[in-house]
Amino acid sequence: MTRFLQNRAIYEEVLLKLVPETTDFLWIATADIKDLHVSDHGNFRPFLGVLSDLVDRGVSIRLLHAKEPGPNFRKDYDLYPNLIQGLERNICPRVHLKTIVVDGRAAYLGSANLTGAGMGAKSPDRRNFESGIMTDEAELLDGIMTQFDEIWMGARCDTCGRRDYCADPIA
Repeated sequence: MTRFLQNRAIYEEVLLKLVPETTDFLWIATADIKDLHVSDHGNFRPFLGVLSDLVDRGVSIRLLHAKEPGPNFRKDYDLYPNLIQGLERNICPRVHLKTIVVDGRAAYLGSANLTGAGMGAKSPDRRNFESGIMTDEAELLDGIMTQFDEIWMGARCDTCGRRDYCADPIA
């Protein structure tokens, strides 16, 4: 089934429900990544804490993004030392897709970056107008995962035309 999500529903359905249910692997692609916080039993904590919990449970996590995150993200990253070994990251300046794939069984595909304003974690007056789909349909999952994997493995590096701007070429 494929469902349309927008604004706050992206945050609730993807970040609060889908991602914490991950058992094997989580793939995240985003152009921009910031110090995103999520609700945790009435308190807020860095989304990196959710990822840290997943790593502790043996989940493999890949994060593909376009540029280095800011200082607040890096400060929170340092709070979770298990992410150093448990979170694989690739940076590609051409990445503009926004996808989250959970265990190859469900995915979010949409416009929202992994930021509070993008994912709908901020108040209604401070968030972006975003939309996307959440799906478990095999054909869509296959396309989403193939695109992610090709970028992750560097299949497009030789022809991207941005190698001079790439801080850490994948291939």
